[in-house]
Amino acid sequence: MTADEIEDLNRARAALARQRNAIARRLSGLDVAPISMAEDLTRTLLAIEAVDRALVDAGQPHIDIGHRPDA
Repeated sequence: MTADEIEDLNRARAALARQRNAIARRLSGLDVAPISMAEDLTRTLLAIEAVDRALVDAGQPHIDIGHRPDA
């Protein structure tokens, strides 16, 4: 895998992480969460895992450097 492809995967993972955080933020404000929102969160988490596996397969596992607030 090329350096550009690995960077694309890292950017994709970051976008998915932002999506995960946005869904979690919306869920946290609800008394009763709709199942569809939980399903969206589940699909997003599965996508993050898939990208993580691709990065591991490329020999470039994702390393969490800590929480960075969304800009």
